[in-house]
Amino acid sequence: MLSSIVKKGLLSNNPLTRIPRYASTSGQQTVLVVLYEGSMLILYCLIILKRSSVFSKGGDAGKRNKNILGCVENALGLPKWIKENNLENRLKLVVTSDKQGENSVVEKTLPEASVVISQPFWPCYLDNKRIDKAKNLKLAITAGVGSDHVNLEAACKRGITVAEVSGSNVVSVAEHVVMQMLALVRNFIPAYKQVINGEWDIAQIADKARDLENKHIGTVAAGRIGLRVLQRLKPFNVHLHYYDKFRLDKSIEKDLNVKYHSNVESLVKECDIVTINCPLHPETEHMFNKKMISLMKKGSYLVNTARGKIIDRDALVDAIKSNHLEGYAGDVWYPQPASKDHPWRSMPRHAMTPHYSGTTLDAQARYAAGVKEILENWLNGRPQREEYLIVDKGRVVSNAYTEGDATKGHSGNK
Repeated sequence: MLSSIVKKGLLSNNPLTRIPRYASTSGQQTVLVVLYEGSMLILYCLIILKRSSVFSKGGDAGKRNKNILGCVENALGLPKWIKENNLENRLKLVVTSDKQGENSVVEKTLPEASVVISQPFWPCYLDNKRIDKAKNLKLAITAGVGSDHVNLEAACKRGITVAEVSGSNVVSVAEHVVMQMLALVRNFIPAYKQVINGEWDIAQIADKARDLENKHIGTVAAGRIGLRVLQRLKPFNVHLHYYDKFRLDKSIEKDLNVKYHSNVESLVKECDIVTINCPLHPETEHMFNKKMISLMKKGSYLVNTARGKIIDRDALVDAIKSNHLEGYAGDVWYPQPASKDHPWRSMPRHAMTPHYSGTTLDAQARYAAGVKEILENWLNGRPQREEYLIVDKGRVVSNAYTEGDATKGHSGNK
């Protein structure tokens, strides 16, 4: 991973130039990073660049496979990166998954943290209280995409830079969306369960199995992920629709033969399958409430790999149980990790997974490299890539987000 960064000109291969290149940020810096445990692929961990000891419960998968960079055991490759670039005296490193409760490693370390690195899969929610506590915080990095776990309004007021590795997960998530659409429409989950349970009832499965071809499919947002979903669906000979604040170029609309809708309500009324691919911020929180879901076609499907909080949890359960919606799939919950009694786990006709769509081994390699790039730029006082910045110099600079707080209600799982 380091070699790929060197090739991009981010680091020098000359050991004599390494220390001076990090001279613009003086003193030893504490960085808090949140990742998942290597023994549970859908958990987060914390890397706090604080000291050389590693707090880890030890995960078998993380120990066996060093390419699982997003877990505590492998820590985004940061320990090796720090050592190879002689940064031990510049960065203090701690790795932990302990983020809940007043006595957690996270809470104890926040006051000294200059940087917090977190992931969408086991998020360290930086609400107003935590940001107030983190007096030295200058930079919040999302190892992946989606910075809704940060109170952006509070970050603006404090002058904290918020950055994410934009584009690192777009292919991974787009493929997951198509997979889950097929799982729902082809009634795959009940069929798979029959095999596991030693059953063989073709009629029971065929009763709700359909083709994807000729279905009307719409995406709420056609950004990096939504556009790739549309591109991957085109060969299925479906009718494509999209809503976005920013309309696609006419040439793209023509190539995909996709219909534009000026509002979400128009799209959901016309589509057999709706996929949500927009970020979570105050304007999209509970966008799919009881009213919006009621506008969807009876017997339609909903797929959400964006953020769980975009959907009203109980309104969705009611729509499934009343048969207004034929099925629901996604990999995002709120808060995360989901409680054992979360109603989406047990509601009928779902194809839910833990939040892993954006943390494939390929995606992890991309966002681990991006985190190092952001850290390296920060240490050198160099500007970040524009596409990585969410909050910069006291204002929201990304078109995908609005200033506000989407962290409320997370307290059960910080």
